[in-house]
Amino acid sequence: MVNSNGEILADDEAIFTYNNRAFKYGDALFETVRYVNGTLFFWEDHYFRLMASMRILRMEIPMEFTLEYLEEQIKKTITANELENGAVRIRLSVYRNEGGLYTPSTNNVSYLIEVSSMKSPFFTIDNGTYEVELFKDFYVNKDMLSNLKTTNKLLHVVAGVYAQENGYANCLLVNTDKKVVEAINGNLFLVKGNEVKTPPLSDGCLDGIIRKNLMKLIAASEEFDLVEASISPFELQKVDELFITNSIIGIQPISKYRKKEYNGTVAKSLVGKLNAKARIGV
Repeated sequence: MVNSNGEILADDEAIFTYNNRAFKYGDALFETVRYVNGTLFFWEDHYFRLMASMRILRMEIPMEFTLEYLEEQIKKTITANELENGAVRIRLSVYRNEGGLYTPSTNNVSYLIEVSSMKSPFFTIDNGTYEVELFKDFYVNKDMLSNLKTTNKLLHVVAGVYAQENGYANCLLVNTDKKVVEAINGNLFLVKGNEVKTPPLSDGCLDGIIRKNLMKLIAASEEFDLVEASISPFELQKVDELFITNSIIGIQPISKYRKKEYNGTVAKSLVGKLNAKARIGV
């Protein structure tokens, strides 16, 4: 069951026409949220990122689009799928209503909520092999649109196909300045000694929710020093650790890049703190 503009529909029920702007132009945003036993992890951060992104894309924000309304609709969808007592992956998509060509005939929007069950109630560390490679066929632009979670993800799709064809778990993406900015499905962090480094938003990485909250944890820690700076591909084989973050996996350690193998010591030390922050919602 899915939720289309507040109406619960069967998975196989038709929702879109061929004029849907998300289909035709990628004119849409989405948030992927983790839910556990009544709690939406980092929900306020997701909500305010969505609102800010809608303003940037000149979408009209409906009066009913309050924090409470969208949370209610998400939980309504979870209940309709009988998942309220477990761990759930949520995708909330917002798309401009159909009409027009490149220039829309309206800025009004619709939304769709999809849910699916997850195995683990909290973020856990995967200790298995996780090898990555640079993807250099296409580049991330250094602009604000790259910071947004839009459905314009062709670069990420092609990078995913490249990773699959070559036996990699993921790829690292580079921007037009040849700086490493993120992974296909999340933000990137490097660890060397007690320094934890991540690219700045100005380099074109996604303005990730876990990135934001992990940076706060690291900055407040006496154990680590946080650095937000551009990352050269040459740095990747000189650091002690690499890991990826997103709202579903939390933290994913990278085990290998080319000839360099990494440990996941810092990632393991941070995941417990991230779970605690998610539970109390601050």
